[in-house]
Amino acid sequence: MTIVQYLVLVAASALLLLAARTDLREYKIRNDLVLALAAIFVLDAVLFRPWSDIKWDLAFAALMFAMLLAVYAGGWMGGGDVKILSVAFLWSGLSGALPFAVLLALFSTAHTILAKAGLVKSQQTETARRRIPYAPSVAGALIGVFLLRTVHLA
Repeated sequence: MTIVQYLVLVAASALLLLAARTDLREYKIRNDLVLALAAIFVLDAVLFRPWSDIKWDLAFAALMFAMLLAVYAGGWMGGGDVKILSVAFLWSGLSGALPFAVLLALFSTAHTILAKAGLVKSQQTETARRRIPYAPSVAGALIGVFLLRTVHLA
């Protein structure tokens, strides 16, 4: 990996952490952060990924976006979560989908347990469901995928 590749991943990680912090505080994921993360993905894709991978990664992310819209329509997920997950699926691509899914499940489960124990912030809704910010789990999982890639490529 080149220094430029590392810098791109550091910039993406910083944006993910900022989105996580904002979601934890405000229960919102800002559009400018998601768009910046998508723009950095385009830079990464153009500079470092083969076209054969990019087209499949785009198709995968589009499919996941369609599925996430169905989840959003059912009221199970917020719009910001759909946005950040869609961009995260771009970054993980097909090759990183399994590690991303496993890490996302681990981070989400840990966050849910901590929220139920009252150790991290959450909101109670009118329907007795607990609202938990999802961006921290997405950020942790995607940064984990970045780390796995750097170890693999080193």
